[in-house]
Amino acid sequence: MENPQADRVKDIASLATRRGRHKKKQFLVEGPQAVREALNAHLHTPLLDAVYVTERAFDRHRDIAELLEKVHGTPTPEQGRKVFMRMVTEEVLEAMSDAVTPQGMIAIAFIQEPDISRIFSAQGKIPQLVAVLARLQDPGNAGTIIRAADAAGADLIVSTADTVDIYNPKTVRSTAGSLFHLPVVSNLALADFIETARRYGMGILAADGYGALDLDELSDIAAAKRWAIPHDESSYDLSQPTVWLLGNEAQGLSADEKALADERVAVPVHGSAESLNVSVAAALCLYASARAQHGTKK
Repeated sequence: MENPQADRVKDIASLATRRGRHKKKQFLVEGPQAVREALNAHLHTPLLDAVYVTERAFDRHRDIAELLEKVHGTPTPEQGRKVFMRMVTEEVLEAMSDAVTPQGMIAIAFIQEPDISRIFSAQGKIPQLVAVLARLQDPGNAGTIIRAADAAGADLIVSTADTVDIYNPKTVRSTAGSLFHLPVVSNLALADFIETARRYGMGILAADGYGALDLDELSDIAAAKRWAIPHDESSYDLSQPTVWLLGNEAQGLSADEKALADERVAVPVHGSAESLNVSVAAALCLYASARAQHGTKK
């Protein structure tokens, strides 16, 4: 493809907008790392519609070239369609891309969000660690939290209706491919989700800089439990299935959102910083739970 003004190119570029994504039920996946993970995920469960790559990127990333050969012609989620692939010029890719500096390849994926009820009822196994994004507005923060949750072994990401679009190109790029590693459910009503999580025995923690509980102390208690050392049995047990509520960058969690939690937990600040970036705080909270949960596995 050589014409950056072609209708197909304009259709793909429209996916940079929320309206375009909503209309087509698709989103942009940009750059080698994200495209690589999307291709791998597609080989297990169809999710891709098309892939566009420059000749230079194709030659440079031989592992992705091999994946492209495996994916070419496989079914898309739409019945009767097969994955479409084309080599494109640098100019065409730039016209398609939302990135300031395109990285040579773009995939088009279908938005396929899982049924939350199936996640909780699948084979009687409930999620052990869940991150909830409540009213986050920065796509980079949202994507970084998804990446951190993936690294911590979380089972599910939930975002509320007033959170930045998870399929915003900047969010997708910030996940570095983690978006394709764990289920992500958007636009949920927070109270309804919390009710479901509680029904399945999950604890609810609010990450709150003014919380009554201290994350370090909870981590110490979890370690003491793991090593059979006497500890405060009445405190929250980080090894139990847990939902972490993570709030807006500027305002944090609202009073109503905090009220939905069992406990409010502060990440201690030992230096002079006023507060932590929400994605940093999220990583610390999720890893504290992950350490406690993995450490108690027999």
